[in-house]
Amino acid sequence: MSVKRGDTVRAHYTGTLADGTVFDSSREREPLEFTMGRGMLIPGFEAAVEGHEHGETVTVTVPSDQAYGDMDPELVFTVSRAQVPGHIPLEVGTALQLSNEQGQMDVVITDVGEDEITLDANHPLAGEDLTFEIEIVSVG
Repeated sequence: MSVKRGDTVRAHYTGTLADGTVFDSSREREPLEFTMGRGMLIPGFEAAVEGHEHGETVTVTVPSDQAYGDMDPELVFTVSRAQVPGHIPLEVGTALQLSNEQGQMDVVITDVGEDEITLDANHPLAGEDLTFEIEIVSVG
């Protein structure tokens, strides 16, 4: 039976960047389970699986606009160091969660200056084309 909208799919996958770096894999854990067409995954992953059958393996490169989107420069901003609580390490790569009346936002420190720090709220894989090797384990 080929995968179609509404099917419950279990799949193993390995995701790599253009340079071959593996950013995620289900191979050492249970297969990923999702319902086709519910928007549970990035659009390019679902599109790669649709129409394929149990036991098939497909390799696809998903462009960034069908993955986590392009980098949005408006999601990169600076804040005064004085606004950051003293217990937070001001180091490039530190992940933080900001809260305000609109909700929460995950950010990463990308630059630490003398008076301010730069934060990036883009998804870590934004702007990246992603290659997936997907093995369809079951379709139900």
